[in-house]
Amino acid sequence: MATRWGIASAGKISSDFVTAMKALKDDHCVVAVGARSLDDAQAFAKKHGAEKAYGSYEELSKDPDVEIVYIGTIHPFHLPVAKLMINAGKHVLCEKPLCMNVKETKELVALARQKKVFLMEAVWSRFFPVYKEMMKRINAGEIGEVVQVFCSFGQPLENIQRSVKKELGGGSTLDLGVYCVQFASLVMGGERPEKVVAAGHLNEEGVDATTSATIVYSKGRVATLNCSFRCELPCEGIVIGTKGTLKVSNPVWSPVHMETPSGNFDSPLPDLGHSFIFRHGQGMMYEAAEVRRCLQEGLLESPSISLDETLILAEIMESMRKQVGVSYPQDA
Repeated sequence: MATRWGIASAGKISSDFVTAMKALKDDHCVVAVGARSLDDAQAFAKKHGAEKAYGSYEELSKDPDVEIVYIGTIHPFHLPVAKLMINAGKHVLCEKPLCMNVKETKELVALARQKKVFLMEAVWSRFFPVYKEMMKRINAGEIGEVVQVFCSFGQPLENIQRSVKKELGGGSTLDLGVYCVQFASLVMGGERPEKVVAAGHLNEEGVDATTSATIVYSKGRVATLNCSFRCELPCEGIVIGTKGTLKVSNPVWSPVHMETPSGNFDSPLPDLGHSFIFRHGQGMMYEAAEVRRCLQEGLLESPSISLDETLILAEIMESMRKQVGVSYPQDA
């Protein structure tokens, strides 16, 4: 039987997610979409072949045919919408960052565990074949013991309101840095770091336009992370070990190419015959497949991005942006 999805938000990221699932043919079915505007929901449903459209998230949460909800709203709505779905007994795949801060993240994780429903932060990068091959080679000792990680993500996004405005959850750490933080965390085995040191610059809205961070881990390991919505950075991930270096090429958040001492690894994305709004959007099919696998096996979280690690990611990002001077209304 197909996994029955509800889609919360009729925006661009939701559109790419649903389009990507078409590659998985009969494994997934979009039952309903909910948005703050019924017109938006109906237009989305018509475009993507969803059976039902709702003019509120609450209506979506009450649909008995919906098994799991994908939440593609802007960051500040993640907690309230996810709570609504979880309280209604729905499983949830929520876009990253899972919540605005550590306090909210702890609240949502605790609720999901209490209600015994599946919850996953949509760190889609984790499910790309390049990421899986990277960890396979690192764990096999190809580059020796990991010493240093470098990762950056920068794009000129100053004309994108949700990226730069505080009330929309903007800021380079939450919007782009999350990809760098999760990359380092993956390489470091999901370990809580010993120290986070960060600095950067705020825009006129009071969110971080550019942030650089040094994350200190045990066993002499360090990660250096850079994110910015003012300029284009290399957008690659480099892992340096005692025996060699591995590089995940741009775009590090959705890679198809990796260079290692034993040779290159390429995993081209399939041409699905559809257009995508975001680069390599079809790669969202990998995380959809993982969600289905988890549900079929009765898992309440994915081993590839556990809720405990999601909490650690939230801790690192909160430390980074607070050191730069960013505070959100949700921190009060």
